[in-house]
Amino acid sequence: MALTDQQLERYSRHITLKEIGVRGQKKLLAAKVLIIGAGGLGAPAAMYLAAAGVGTIGIADCDSVELSNLQRQIIHTSDDVGKAKVQSAAETIKALNPDAAVRTYHEYVSSKNIADMIADYDFIIDGADNFPTKFLINDACVLGRKPFCHAGILRFEGQLMTYVPGQGPCYRCIFEAPPPKDAVPSCREAGVIGAMAGVIGSMQALEAVKYITGQGELLTGSMLIFDGLKMEWRKVKLPKRVPACPICGEKPSITELFDEEQQVCGLL
Repeated sequence: MALTDQQLERYSRHITLKEIGVRGQKKLLAAKVLIIGAGGLGAPAAMYLAAAGVGTIGIADCDSVELSNLQRQIIHTSDDVGKAKVQSAAETIKALNPDAAVRTYHEYVSSKNIADMIADYDFIIDGADNFPTKFLINDACVLGRKPFCHAGILRFEGQLMTYVPGQGPCYRCIFEAPPPKDAVPSCREAGVIGAMAGVIGSMQALEAVKYITGQGELLTGSMLIFDGLKMEWRKVKLPKRVPACPICGEKPSITELFDEEQQVCGLL
């Protein structure tokens, strides 16, 4: 597949990079990335992946755009209030880059549909804001042998890690099960600075690009934590493997998908 003159111009800053070049750009154009959540994390991730030339972008979200979303969910505008987030996101992506094919899933992500949803994608981005969905994404990716990037944000802080089958711990290796209900406040309850979503969501897109092109070091085996008030980064080394992990350990107790509790719609 030869790049068109228009593509050579559009992706010229990528092509100039020796780590990407024409070969890497072709890999991006052929890649498929699913973003679960068109909210604070999913919005910047989707826009940067679209701008990068990822050929197929899936967007899964059951919610509609609300005015309070616009402080951080930059893929939506004031004119989109009341519109399904997946529709708004798809329209923005297509306006940004017609090269990108967009698949939308305007539905709850649950144990009944997530395996089929992720099956055709090369990389998954976790943009959920509730623990049951995050654990479900992890479990589906572990059982389906799909790489994914987890991230979470709250107040002025953010964190992310990447799971690649056979190359490092999964989310359950670090956090075995969701915390008790209401033990950790949501963004709605505790607040979140809008730019934090941009910082961490953009880094999720970077992890996806690095995975697709085979360049650099992924956050496999590490958790990157950012304190926006102090402008401090911490890279925490994670164990290479956790034999007691309930899903990827030596004697897994989780062998099929299940919902930890009723899924919550409304993602970051």
